[in-house]
Amino acid sequence: MRFRLILSALASASIVGCAAYATGPSATAQLQATRGNNTTGTVRFVQDGEKVRISGEVRGLRPNSVHGFHVHDKGDCSSGDGMGTGGHFNPGGKPHGQHGHGEHHTGDLPSLVADAQGVARFNLVSHSIRVGSGAQEIVGRGLIVHRDPDDYATQPTGNAGPRLACAVIQRD
Repeated sequence: MRFRLILSALASASIVGCAAYATGPSATAQLQATRGNNTTGTVRFVQDGEKVRISGEVRGLRPNSVHGFHVHDKGDCSSGDGMGTGGHFNPGGKPHGQHGHGEHHTGDLPSLVADAQGVARFNLVSHSIRVGSGAQEIVGRGLIVHRDPDDYATQPTGNAGPRLACAVIQRD
């Protein structure tokens, strides 16, 4: 009986914690490995006023490595290599750059950093994208994890290499 009470209290705390976090529209991306790769993960996007909270976990990366991470224009992962997503989501016609540092594509996100087990866990904020409405709306677009770090300079891609994982961002 006591175990059930503890379990119930933990479940209630989890629900309260999630409710406090999810203040606006939300979306999820279930990353699937592209052909020949084993990178997978889940990414959650929650609109919170003028910012979007992005959190998640990506597995199957090279240990202790950095990977480009972008919202791409099209929500099409059917090609097997992620190329059906097109280029970076860029409704404003800006040059490629580093998220949060000057001009950049709307879809330019901070790079993922994998730990010694090849797992990247992250919780970050973006003022560039939107969930629910507007020109920066990401629902229905592609999400890509790249093999290499983003150099934040090479146009229009950041020279981040092949696509390891692909997802279509879906409204919750």
